[in-house]
Amino acid sequence: MVPSRDGAAEDIRAFDGALDPARAQGLLTALELVRADAARGAGLDFERLRHWQQHVLGTRQPPAFRDLPAFAKRGRERYGIGPDTRARLDACLAESAHTAERPIPLTARAARAYLDVCFFHPFDDGNARSAFLALLFVLAREGVALDEVSLLRRLTFQADEPQDALALTRCIDVHLTETRRNAASFGP
Repeated sequence: MVPSRDGAAEDIRAFDGALDPARAQGLLTALELVRADAARGAGLDFERLRHWQQHVLGTRQPPAFRDLPAFAKRGRERYGIGPDTRARLDACLAESAHTAERPIPLTARAARAYLDVCFFHPFDDGNARSAFLALLFVLAREGVALDEVSLLRRLTFQADEPQDALALTRCIDVHLTETRRNAASFGP
């Protein structure tokens, strides 16, 4: 589905560009990689995330998986670490792919990928941006782009709060429905 406008890129230019033009450029570069990886049917795992995250953070090398507990929201949230944390993240991210055995709706799989990145908090910095890219990747892998993403970037969702998972899924669905409606009105 081709949206009437590129909501992700426009939001990055407006929101991230206002914070820091270099931040916006790095995220736009990562968005291009997300879309290219999705178009070739790549799987979603930590290695893919860290390849995108290198551009998000503007680092020379892809960042490593964190090796210490992480904290977010001024210390109110803590993310533990164990010897199997990275393997568990990869197993969760693998479930974002559509399979005949697990016919989970696209919006739920996209929300799950977002929340998995938030819950595992794999990087020392930029996890919300990484989660956003994971969500866009899951959609793009099935040929879906959104013409608006503001709810996805302005609201916060806690990975361990069941109602937040439902709220995020609804936000994705709202944006998807609106994108389809706009595409139909601008169509041939």
